[in-house]
Amino acid sequence: MVRINRVEAQGLPYITMSINKRKIMEQKSVQQLLLKLFLTIAFVYVSTMLFAQNLAKALSLDEAIQTAVANNKNVALAVMDEKISLSNYKQTEAIHLPQVSLSYTALVTDNPLNAFGVKLQQSKITANDFNPALLNNPAAASDFMTRLDVQQPIINLDRNYQRKAALKQTEIYQFKTQRTKEFITYQVQQAYLQLQLTYEAKKVLEASLQTVNALLKFSNDRYAQGLLQKSDVLNVEVQIKSVETNIAATKNNIADASDYLSMLMNVPATTVYTAAPLLLTANVTSADSLSLTRADFKAMRRAIESCNLNIESSMKSYLPRLNAFANYQLNDSKIFGFGANAYMAGLQLSWDIFKGNQTKNKISTQILERNKVADELAKQQQESTTELQKTKRQLADAMYKMKQQQAAIQLADEALRILQNRYAQGLVNTTDVLAAQTQLSQQNLLYQQAVYTSNVTNAYLQFLTSK
Repeated sequence: MVRINRVEAQGLPYITMSINKRKIMEQKSVQQLLLKLFLTIAFVYVSTMLFAQNLAKALSLDEAIQTAVANNKNVALAVMDEKISLSNYKQTEAIHLPQVSLSYTALVTDNPLNAFGVKLQQSKITANDFNPALLNNPAAASDFMTRLDVQQPIINLDRNYQRKAALKQTEIYQFKTQRTKEFITYQVQQAYLQLQLTYEAKKVLEASLQTVNALLKFSNDRYAQGLLQKSDVLNVEVQIKSVETNIAATKNNIADASDYLSMLMNVPATTVYTAAPLLLTANVTSADSLSLTRADFKAMRRAIESCNLNIESSMKSYLPRLNAFANYQLNDSKIFGFGANAYMAGLQLSWDIFKGNQTKNKISTQILERNKVADELAKQQQESTTELQKTKRQLADAMYKMKQQQAAIQLADEALRILQNRYAQGLVNTTDVLAAQTQLSQQNLLYQQAVYTSNVTNAYLQFLTSK
């Protein structure tokens, strides 16, 4: 029997408490380890996702235009309309091709006239069938008829003009598709230039931030020497925060411009694009007037021609039509029986002499519709001419602003250089230097804006004067 003395018994609670405390500490260590492991995995996952989202892909303007023209939804819809018009035109082939139908009819009748006719068609008439009692009260007669009908159009002048009008409709949609592609090209150019402008703004702001950071270092050194007040240092720090905020906003604008380009190209909006530097493009046109071969103008002229053909078709409906017809049939009293046979063929000359002034009023309506399209074409050409002159003036204004901004940048840069030298000598305060730096950044941004406006205006001129 083991005995524990009093001293040893008194030490047992302390040993038990130490063991429990050690277990609790070990459990906490494991929990902390698991927590650190979870946070590490989460950080790696989030970092990977952010890195994947922020991957920048180089994109050229030509590549963006080609992808958009090939994949854009509006272009796809225009091509679909073109295919629909072509399918409608193919339906008019029926005015030249025969129409063939096959039918199988089963019937039973005790009508005196029909019952005699059924027997006659089945070639089963006998002398007894002329008995008045049987003629007046015949037994039920059944007939199973297989019939083949053929109709062949020969001369239908009105339908010939309808076919020509349908062909004009296909040309209309072809020109609409072309104009849609031209508009998508302009939209891509505008969006790409916006992306370029945003990157240039980011460069200007980053250069400004670098200059202000250098100014902050210089100011801190002067403050440490007791040559500047604390407020001067704080003013520089405020300027830094303002520039950093603008840079963050610019990054968001880059993402927005990239998403818009992705939408135009019909690709997933998960990529941030990098663009080529924003440079002034050459003047693409010097035309003084619009080209009459522009796709939308040609589409409207085809619409007028289509209206004229529809009018001609309605007028030709006054003339007679000549068509051929034929049928071949088999009659039998038994199902799936093909006993007696007969055929019929002939020509039909039909002439709608008077249709209650329907054709006359239809022609009047079509003439009004044609005149409306002609007026719309004249209106669109006039508006486009006015827009062309306005755009040319905007281009000249943008070029002038660009030259002015170049001179302003040189002046602002020189002013900043002079103030920085005087600031180093303690002759001007920090506010003056910060104002000069802000002025230089603004002039740089205004210059890039002028280049952007000039390039966008050039792209719009190309859209207006396309051939």
